[in-house]
Amino acid sequence: MIRSLLPIVGALALTGCATVGPDYTSPAPGAPGQSAFMGGESPAFTGDEPPGHWWSLYDDPVLDGLVEEALTYNTDLRVAAANLARSRAVLREVRSGRLPSTTVSASATYSRPSGAINGLDEAMDEGEIYDVGLDVGYQLDLFGRIRRAVEASRADLEAVQAAFDFTRITVAAETARAYADACNAGRQLEVARRSVTLQEQTYDLTRRLLEGGRGTALETNQAGALLEQTRAAIPTLEAQRQTALYRLSVLTGRPPAEFPQEVASCDTPPVITAAIPVGDGASLLSRRPDIRQAERELAASTARIGVATAELYPDISLGGSIGATAAAIGDLFTGGAFRYALGPLISWTFPNTSVARARIAQAEAEGDAALARFDGTWLRALEETESALTRYAKELDRVATLRRARTQSAEAARIARLRFEAGRDPFQIVLDAERSLAETEAALAQSEAQLSTNQIALFLALGGGWEDRAAATVSRR
Repeated sequence: MIRSLLPIVGALALTGCATVGPDYTSPAPGAPGQSAFMGGESPAFTGDEPPGHWWSLYDDPVLDGLVEEALTYNTDLRVAAANLARSRAVLREVRSGRLPSTTVSASATYSRPSGAINGLDEAMDEGEIYDVGLDVGYQLDLFGRIRRAVEASRADLEAVQAAFDFTRITVAAETARAYADACNAGRQLEVARRSVTLQEQTYDLTRRLLEGGRGTALETNQAGALLEQTRAAIPTLEAQRQTALYRLSVLTGRPPAEFPQEVASCDTPPVITAAIPVGDGASLLSRRPDIRQAERELAASTARIGVATAELYPDISLGGSIGATAAAIGDLFTGGAFRYALGPLISWTFPNTSVARARIAQAEAEGDAALARFDGTWLRALEETESALTRYAKELDRVATLRRARTQSAEAARIARLRFEAGRDPFQIVLDAERSLAETEAALAQSEAQLSTNQIALFLALGGGWEDRAAATVSRR
């Protein structure tokens, strides 16, 4: 019997071995947007590739230390690392389907067999039965179900790796943004306090003039009102700095109260004065982890179509067992107790294939959705990058304009004050000039803060910062 079964199994293995389902081809090389960025034509940018550690362009040792600390201790990265470890374990589990399974068994029973089943009118004798054995089973992957499952699981792992990389660049960008927000709030506080000092001097001047009979109560009250309006901005700015410090502390894996003290006194935001390297659309599509994640998810969905298609074909496995069965323990190791079995096991749902075909349709629909998600991901990536380039370049122009306005406002305020002290202009001119100066300086500080935010958003859109795998290890404090 065994000799007659083995040729059948061998013939199936030789003639039926195939991998069903579509073979995957990545659509990434054919995706549009491979040319230079439209917004990259500004002199604020160069076509060079952005560096992996883009935050090093700021040449700020404090920022470098904070980003590296966040990449080591951030809790979101710890979650992403755990997800990555789980995906690796899932792949190992799926790969184990290629290996034979073994089962070792041993049993001891006391029973009385049925006499009727053996053609007797009375019950058979009671007795003990002892059995030991080794069973081996091997799945013949004739139609590629296991191969496609391994292919899908490997693509899933690569998608989770891309998700980890995306979390990494997001954490780096958010850390840099929190640091910049704290320093920008410090810068805005410095500007507000300088304006308060200037307006205090004007207020004191109006009081002295009022006491000397040259001024009026109206002028003194107007100067006092402007002074208090400027002072009112300080608590809001202090709150902005403090909340940025709290956010920075949590990003680096610390409680909010343990914020870095060196950042609490920062009033010089990080800035890159040189042209920023941005690369082109082709390098963006290969660099952004979210695009890579969407592409790998599409590959996994395509492989699962093959897994579903394999259910249309027979499921064949080889099984064998050896062991010994005896009525006494001492007889287990005698030649008469030895037993063995070998043979194929074939299962097939034919002709009822409606369930399998429904699963194929589900897998194909999921593949279509994955392709649409991939297309949407690279389209949004291009949009984000073009928008970030435009916002940064335009904010750079705004900062330059406000700096010129600040210079002119400062000179106008100085002249207005001198003319008022000389009695040539009314106090309203001084009040308007100082109000304009305070507003211009506040607008300039806000624009410089927005420039830092736009700069970091640009680096996040460019997708760099995940390339150093050695630094991707995260831990708990």
